[in-house]
Amino acid sequence: MAKSLLFIPDISGFTKFVQTTEAEHSQHVIAELLEVLIEANTQQLQLAEVEGDALFFYKEGQVLSQEKLLAQIETMYTAFYSHLKLLEKNRICPCLACSSAVNLELKIVAHVGDLQFIEVQNNRKPFGESVIKAHRLLKNSVESDNYVLLSSDLASEIHMPLDYKSSLFRFRESVNTYDNQPIHYIFSEIAVENLKLQPFQQGQLITLLRSPNLEFERAYPIRYEELLEVITNYKYRHLWAESADEIHYNEKEVTRLDSEHMCVIGGKHFNFKVVSKLPKANEIVYGEYTTSPPPVDALYQFFSIKPISEHSSKLTVELFWEANSIFKKIMLGLLVKRAFRKNINTSLDKLHEVIVAGIIPGIA
Repeated sequence: MAKSLLFIPDISGFTKFVQTTEAEHSQHVIAELLEVLIEANTQQLQLAEVEGDALFFYKEGQVLSQEKLLAQIETMYTAFYSHLKLLEKNRICPCLACSSAVNLELKIVAHVGDLQFIEVQNNRKPFGESVIKAHRLLKNSVESDNYVLLSSDLASEIHMPLDYKSSLFRFRESVNTYDNQPIHYIFSEIAVENLKLQPFQQGQLITLLRSPNLEFERAYPIRYEELLEVITNYKYRHLWAESADEIHYNEKEVTRLDSEHMCVIGGKHFNFKVVSKLPKANEIVYGEYTTSPPPVDALYQFFSIKPISEHSSKLTVELFWEANSIFKKIMLGLLVKRAFRKNINTSLDKLHEVIVAGIIPGIA
C-alpha cells in the first residue's frame, strides 16, 4: 500500500485565547483563521476533520515532494499571518478577543504512514497508528509555538536533509518519547518577518472638516464596550433599527473596518461599508458609509461612544451627507432630513428599551 501524507495545522494559544477573552468574538476569530488555512490548501489535501483549533488534512496514497510540501507550508503561514495583520490594522473592537488575536501563532505537524479508514455517519475518516503518531507529535518539547515539525519518517520519505536550511526554514533534529517509544522528528521555527505577507484593503479613516448635518446624543445604562457590541453586531440590529426590514452580513466575521453589510429598507437594498474617523479622548468610533439612499450621493453615519461611569456611556450619532445637485439639496432640506431625524430618534429610543429590557445575551 502506498504511503499517505498526514498534515495538521494547529493554532497555538487557542485554549488560553478562548478562556480569557470574550467567547463569541474569539470563536469568530478562530473560525476566520481556520477558513483562511483551508483556502490556503493549494495541494488538494483532503480535510478529514476540524479539531477545535486544528485542521486534520491527509493525502491518501500520495506524499508531496519536498518542494511542494515546503511551498504548502509557507503558503499557509503566509495566509495565516497576513490575516492576523488585517485583523490588527482594521480592528475597531477593544475587547480582549480582538485585541489579543495578534498574539495567536501557528504550528504545523506533518507525518507519513499507512492509513486505514472508518465510516461514521457516511463520513470516511482516517484512523490507525499513523494518525495516532501524527497527533502525538503535536505534544512535543519544542519551546516555540510557531514552528513546522516533520517526522523523521516523512523527512526520509521525501529525501529531505535533517539540517535543511533556506531563507524561511532552519531545521533541527529532536526526539520525544511517547508510551516508552521514541519518535524522532525535525523542526524549524518560523520567522514571521521573513514571510512575504499578502496586501489587504486597509479600512478608511474619514476626515470631514465641517459640522454634521444631523447630530444626536443619548445616555445608556451600559458599559461602553457593550454598547459598541450591540451597535456593531448586526444580528442585534433588527431589535432597535426601526427602519431596517432585513440585515445581510457575514455571520462568521467580527465587524471591522472595511466590513460590508446590506440593509433592506422598504424593499430597497442599501449597501454599507464600515469606516471610522479619529476618535477624541476616551472614545470609540464606529462609522458606516453608503452611496445607496437617494437623493444623497454619499452618506456617513458615525457612532461615537465614551464612558460616563463604570456602567453607563454616552452615544453621539452624527450624519454627514453629500449632494451634488441643487435639486438633491432641496429634497434633503425639505423631506429627507426630517425623515432621517425621525427614524434615528425612534431607533435610539428603541435601543434604550432593548438595553434596559436585557434581552441581548451577555449584555448586562
